[in-house]
Amino acid sequence: RINQIISDLTLLPEFDNLYLDLNGIIHQCTHPNDDGLSAALSERDVMLSMFTYIDRIVSQIVKPKKFLYIAVDGVAPRAKLNQQRSRRFASAKDAQEKKQQLEAEGITVDTSQVFDSNCITPGTEFMHKVSEHLKYFIRKRIKENPVWQGLRIIFSGHEVPGEGEHKIMQCIRELRADPSCDPNTTHCMYGQDADLIMLALVSHEPHFTLL
Repeated sequence: RINQIISDLTLLPEFDNLYLDLNGIIHQCTHPNDDGLSAALSERDVMLSMFTYIDRIVSQIVKPKKFLYIAVDGVAPRAKLNQQRSRRFASAKDAQEKKQQLEAEGITVDTSQVFDSNCITPGTEFMHKVSEHLKYFIRKRIKENPVWQGLRIIFSGHEVPGEGEHKIMQCIRELRADPSCDPNTTHCMYGQDADLIMLALVSHEPHFTLL
């Protein structure tokens, strides 16, 4: 089925491999209100929110049997850099216009307390902290959680070039090129980009689910 609402987790099939495109999760946990003026959460709250989100997908919803790949966006290909730059300028401009609108209505906005979504960019101090905390979190879950203990886990941080979804597809191609790869391997990918649908289709994997 192209689109199926899962109301009962027991209806989910079993999956061998799970791939997480983490940038959507980072955005959701840092500024859930997409108005450009979300209050900045403490670093501790942001990290705990991300850990809870990831662990729920891995340990409670999907429960992969063999392999877990976690990807954060690295530096995008040159062809996309201009688009990303334009998008970030537009985001900052929208936030400024929203601030001016609120101030015109008599509402004071303290910009020092507002989360800047441009922090979610490869090479920033914020993304370095995210990577370090995620490495700690993965090691901790491997020690404490049986679901994680039986998995081969790869974490591709912001230091590795390429967008998260493309790093995931490259990983799938490399797995498939392995002579020992089972052609009936079941894949599950989690992400919030619309192009994941097309990427999943062109993978030509017969057992592929988007969450």
